[in-house]
Amino acid sequence: MNKDQFLSRRRALLAGAAALGAAGAAGAVQLLGAEPGPPVRSSAAPAAGAQANGAVRRPSAYRLQPIAGYGPARGTPARTLVRREPFLRLSDRERSMVLSFDDGPDPRYTPGILRTLKAHDVRAMFFVCGEMAADHKDLLRRMSDEGHVVGNHTWSHPLMTKLSRSAIRSQMERTCDVIEEAYGERPGWFRAPYGAWNRAVFEVGADLGMEPLAWTVDTLDWKTPGAGYIERRVVKGAGPGVVVLAHDAGGNRSQSVRALRDYLPRLLDSGYHITVPRRQIS
Repeated sequence: MNKDQFLSRRRALLAGAAALGAAGAAGAVQLLGAEPGPPVRSSAAPAAGAQANGAVRRPSAYRLQPIAGYGPARGTPARTLVRREPFLRLSDRERSMVLSFDDGPDPRYTPGILRTLKAHDVRAMFFVCGEMAADHKDLLRRMSDEGHVVGNHTWSHPLMTKLSRSAIRSQMERTCDVIEEAYGERPGWFRAPYGAWNRAVFEVGADLGMEPLAWTVDTLDWKTPGAGYIERRVVKGAGPGVVVLAHDAGGNRSQSVRALRDYLPRLLDSGYHITVPRRQIS
């Protein structure tokens, strides 16, 4: 299957869910400033991972542009997915951004990221894999203590579109259980590995009470391009409502740790408010 065929197939998988109702694409994006203020329900869409089944894929072969997310509409069956609101809301802080880190926690790299965030009094999102979280619950407890948001990135980082519905549920539900045990509450967000989403993934996520969240700037740190390259990519892509995708596990992430130390103060000095979205509690 060539690249164009792959992309056509991936878009077709999402078309069924989109037909059920979406708020729109990137033009509908708003981003919530997390603290202070009331929690707000949000969702976004396809995000990214690094390697598929051990083999690196070209980014265009498995990443999709962000689209509106989906969640159960009030008064409808649990598996009827309708999105009537913009998936992210922007507070009166016009220069709000979100930093997110996938695949951890990893005791070699996650603590360095947490130290930098704490040094600048910044909160971020961590989309964790259950098999990593189960072995490093202390890091999830630290994330909770320091005000970060923990999301579900499945148990073992599989290509979800190749799994049965029961296997999808197992991947997500087991991870929810570990997060709740270590972090103190069940996750309200999930991100599919490799940006591979289909109707079943959206539906199971909604059934488990989670919203899908994507990225708008991919640091490409999974390619280990160098800390300077990662920093330049983030700074160049900075803007109101941007969600940055980086990684704290899944390979050697020392470049990601170093890059954060450089680009975070630059973003703050430029007037950006680094925040985390909150789900609305109905």
